[in-house]
Amino acid sequence: MEVKAIDVKKLREKTGAGMMDCKKALVEADGDFVRAEKILKEMGLAAAKKRAGRTTKEGRIFSKIKPDKGVLLELSCETDFVAKNSEFKALGEKLTEVVLGKNNGVGKEDFDPYIKEAVGKIKENIGLRRFNVLSAGQKTILVDYIHGEGNIGVIVKLSLSEDSLKENPRVKEVAFDMALHTAASAPQYISKDKVQDSYIKEQEEIFLKQAESLGKPEKVIKGIVQGKINKHLSEICLLDQAFVKNQSIKVSKVLDDLGKEIGGKIEIKDYLYYKIGEDFD
Repeated sequence: MEVKAIDVKKLREKTGAGMMDCKKALVEADGDFVRAEKILKEMGLAAAKKRAGRTTKEGRIFSKIKPDKGVLLELSCETDFVAKNSEFKALGEKLTEVVLGKNNGVGKEDFDPYIKEAVGKIKENIGLRRFNVLSAGQKTILVDYIHGEGNIGVIVKLSLSEDSLKENPRVKEVAFDMALHTAASAPQYISKDKVQDSYIKEQEEIFLKQAESLGKPEKVIKGIVQGKINKHLSEICLLDQAFVKNQSIKVSKVLDDLGKEIGGKIEIKDYLYYKIGEDFD
């Protein structure tokens, strides 16, 4: 069958595999993109899915936090030059305020006047690509972090055993570290128990295909597959990841140690992670 060059390019950008390997995989999969990606993974030419790889879109991530909620927002544009423009930055800040100022949700009509005004000044297409809100209340805190020129942004929600711990300097320090870690490590899930069974099954099939090529006994192959699954989950699950500031301990251990230190408990309840231009469902 004939394979479109744009599909080969898209598959290469997502998997990091070579152009010819991507083309062969698409031919073998009869043009089915998802199946072609799995074929590349089974061949060991693409890593098991973590997060989307290289991106081509321009824009900036914005965040804003109030005591009761926080918003993470992605604003897209055509060029990197505009992403650094002061008018573009001001628009992003304004849109986060619009979101936080509404108690019953926001719609396209709430953003359009501001976006149209900015487009008129900047003379380039601008779009609100996505946004999300995390709520907070008693015994919870939100902490945000924007990396570099706004290419990555996160908000992390943590729960505390006592509301008074919100003002504890060590809690504030570690909470920021959790946001920094999340930006650096791009987790897909908070913990292993949040991973869908269907996802684990798919990874097992991929790792099994890879292990079978080694010609080892069945019992050994099962061990290899389980080892790969465990390693993969430790890479994509926030609490099981190696802490960015100390690779010898897990994120969960950092939180446990803090709890012992302050005589309380701190847990990550939710988080948002945005990267400019990444694919999202």
